[in-house]
Amino acid sequence: MSAVDTRLTPAVVRPVPVVHADSARARLARRFQHGGWFVAPFLALFALFVLLPIGHGLWLSFTDANISGAGERFVGLDNYREALDDPLMWDSLGHSAYFTLLVVPCIVLLAFLLAVLAHHIERAKWLWRLCFFAPFLLPSTVAANLWQWLFNPGTGMINHVFGLETPWLTQKSTAMIAIVITTLWWTVGFSFLLFLAALQNIPQHLYEAASLDGANAWHRMVHITLPMLRNITGLVVTLQILASLQVFDQAVVMQDFGPGPEESTRTFVQFTLEEGFTAYRVGYASAISIIFFLIIAVVALGRMWLLRTREEGAR
Repeated sequence: MSAVDTRLTPAVVRPVPVVHADSARARLARRFQHGGWFVAPFLALFALFVLLPIGHGLWLSFTDANISGAGERFVGLDNYREALDDPLMWDSLGHSAYFTLLVVPCIVLLAFLLAVLAHHIERAKWLWRLCFFAPFLLPSTVAANLWQWLFNPGTGMINHVFGLETPWLTQKSTAMIAIVITTLWWTVGFSFLLFLAALQNIPQHLYEAASLDGANAWHRMVHITLPMLRNITGLVVTLQILASLQVFDQAVVMQDFGPGPEESTRTFVQFTLEEGFTAYRVGYASAISIIFFLIIAVVALGRMWLLRTREEGAR
């Protein structure tokens, strides 16, 4: 009988393919291959015209640079200390804040009312929408010069129509009010358009169901329209606060490039411009600009935090 070979033959083990998880770098590279070249021109322009000037301005804020660029010397935080102790800077910031407090509530309420009116008008809707939005298309200097003439105490239409003799632009108590009225007329069209678009996106069946339940127009407004417009209202408020804090064009043009009666209309941006291009203190003006940039950033980040907190609370 033949012997049986009982030795075990080692099995052939085939390699099992290992699936590696994509790393974050690989996913980023793949995304850039698909869409990165489309955004590359924007990123290049953004870096050239936004990031680079901000970085250069930040460096200048630590120097005593003048408008000629000669004799630039590093001074550390001296410009910031001087700015925080400068009463003119705080006065100009107060004027910008006062303007913002006057404009934002008025423009939000007026834009909402105009949007509701244009939304419910049945005939010639396009004409009403054009009339409400058209002033926003005007350049700021045109709008400011137009209302400067309207507020003229001798030949202006405002005093003539209402039988007044008010020196609107040369009186401290009314100079800022005149700029606020001009701003409302000129910029309300943008917020009006946002509210109108949001109104058109509210489902009509919500109003129909509420009407069947006996809700009147006021109840539908309070319980349907306003809650559905909560997000767009927050956006409009944020945009108007940021824009109002940066008010410059209409205030300067209507006051013939001056600070207004008793310097009552000198805004923060105007004060920065005067320090940089009138007093030739570029380093100091850069420090003021950085402070203003931080204020704007705090407002924007605060809005984002409130929105995120509200969304988490709604969950």
